[in-house]
Amino acid sequence: MKHVSILVPRGQVILSSVVGAFKVFGAVNNYLKMTGAQSDDFFRIDLVGLDDERQLYNGLFSIKTTKKIEEVEKTDLIIVTTITGDLEEGIADNKDFMPWLRNQHLQNGAEIASLCTGAFLLAETGLMDGKSCSTHWISASDFERMFPKVKLESEKIICEDNGIYSSGGAYSFLNLILHLVEKHTGKEAALWAAKLFEIEYGRDNQNHFVIFQGQKEHLDDPIRQAQNFIESNFKEKLNVEALAEKFAISRRNFIRRFKKATSNTPLEYIQRVKVEAAKKQLETSGKNINEVMFEIGYSDDKAFRNLFRKYTGLTPNEYKSKYNLEANFIS
Repeated sequence: MKHVSILVPRGQVILSSVVGAFKVFGAVNNYLKMTGAQSDDFFRIDLVGLDDERQLYNGLFSIKTTKKIEEVEKTDLIIVTTITGDLEEGIADNKDFMPWLRNQHLQNGAEIASLCTGAFLLAETGLMDGKSCSTHWISASDFERMFPKVKLESEKIICEDNGIYSSGGAYSFLNLILHLVEKHTGKEAALWAAKLFEIEYGRDNQNHFVIFQGQKEHLDDPIRQAQNFIESNFKEKLNVEALAEKFAISRRNFIRRFKKATSNTPLEYIQRVKVEAAKKQLETSGKNINEVMFEIGYSDDKAFRNLFRKYTGLTPNEYKSKYNLEANFIS
């Protein structure tokens, strides 16, 4: 038997992350009893919070907790659910969880899994320092800025590091729940749950969902100008030396400032802008792969395909097959 504590944080909580985790663990309990593997619930589930009840979505929904943290002396697995809105404010609202989380992991050996942006709450405890972590791609730059000691691997759906787990964005948290089910009860139960809830089993990369947004929320104006120049001239042959000279910054200083401001080197930024343009062409046009390649300023087929796969996790053909609007239109 495993005691599972599904956290109900304060602030703007994503209801689906609480309900989704609760339903999958509950369904696995039923499956194990149905197959005779267990006579009682394997996962004993509590909704654990700082309050008796949380109002969500301007009072349209509410969640009643089954226990407060002071009532849970020992637990085996903690699910840190998803928060949204102002993440720094969300951390402040939930600061009272932090000592309890640290104690449960360090003193009692509890495993802890964060779902999506729940990683911000878990990282605030310091338990992720030096460990690998994933979160929603849309919040990756904020996470890197706020938690530089954590090894962010934002392309991953699941990260696991010595009893600390994290998931990628949004509903990919269900893949992490399945991973935990498989770890504790076996693959058969996890596959059954995947089929029941129609979750794509074994998905391990979220890069093809990423929409590159340019990371311009910084105060370095010359670097922002360089970003705008790259985005307006990505079809041209751009190089770091010419960009540094254009904005009257030494090459070494330009690279350092660019990386600090955007979390990308200038070359990575150029590549990501080109790939984002290629993705849009593959989604919305009838152009073939070579036409798209030339459109974004590449002439080397192998280099383009390797670059595309690096930033999306898919080949250009695979991406077009998945996301081309005309090809996937259902009449």
